[in-house]
Amino acid sequence: MRFSLVVAPVLALAFSSVASAQATRTWVSGVGDDANPCSRTAPCKTFAGAISKTAAGGEIDALDPGGFGALTITKSITLDGGGGQVASVLAAGTNGIVIAAGATDIVTIRNLRFDGLLGNGSSPGGAGIDGVKIVSAASVNLDNDFIFGFANYGVEVAATASVGVTMTDSWIYNIKLAGVGMTTTAGTVSATLHNLHVYNTHPAILGGNGVVMTLSDSDLSVGGTGVRQYQGGSTISVVDCQISNFIANGFESFTGSTINASGDTLSNNGLALNTAGGGTISSDGTNLFLGNGSNGSFNGTAVTKF
Repeated sequence: MRFSLVVAPVLALAFSSVASAQATRTWVSGVGDDANPCSRTAPCKTFAGAISKTAAGGEIDALDPGGFGALTITKSITLDGGGGQVASVLAAGTNGIVIAAGATDIVTIRNLRFDGLLGNGSSPGGAGIDGVKIVSAASVNLDNDFIFGFANYGVEVAATASVGVTMTDSWIYNIKLAGVGMTTTAGTVSATLHNLHVYNTHPAILGGNGVVMTLSDSDLSVGGTGVRQYQGGSTISVVDCQISNFIANGFESFTGSTINASGDTLSNNGLALNTAGGGTISSDGTNLFLGNGSNGSFNGTAVTKF
């Protein structure tokens, strides 16, 4: 009898540990339920429901089309909306996804659509604030995402320490403020942006304090300014990009910041190059100007291919 009294609690504890174990891969579905274990055969309904059942470094995948809700990420995780379906985050009056992870955490978000409902009169909470807001992490990777209809930023980096950010093959459009805005209060934001399509934002790319960015093979069009630096201490290299149809400026740089341009086409902008704020815009001599109200001029030391 004494044996039974000792063994029973041990077995109960063991079964409890197994039941509460987190899975490396979990699943969400438009017809799921957050009371489920988030397995493939019993998926959850929302990202928020699945993340507590997913181990750090694990992955949450979408089984089918659905709106999977806003989320705050505090650990290494991958969110994958899958290919060829509509896996979305609708954000009325809030941020779509906030990343406030640890200093060694890696976050990947791919194949998702973020809808901030800007201009949608049926949105009871008003337009979403940011599509993705990055506060802290070791690195954040955004791949093949569509972000639209937000009142502030498509992607905002408001970091408190160094962070690496990559964005590839993504569309950002109909954003009231900046398509992509980055700054940090400490350390460096090291950013690589490739094959972005940013339309109808003001500005398309906004660089702040501590930002070192390379933007390549991207198309920025329509809005106030294409690439703008509003604080000192940022360096943005713009390589093989199309910068067109901006009412104010193609490039605008302020004191302490530098834009390096290589192989870019600046067309149909009010002013292609604006250095009135005291910043530096340099060229390697391979940029093309077409149909701007005024081209302005480079004021930095000529650079070689970088």
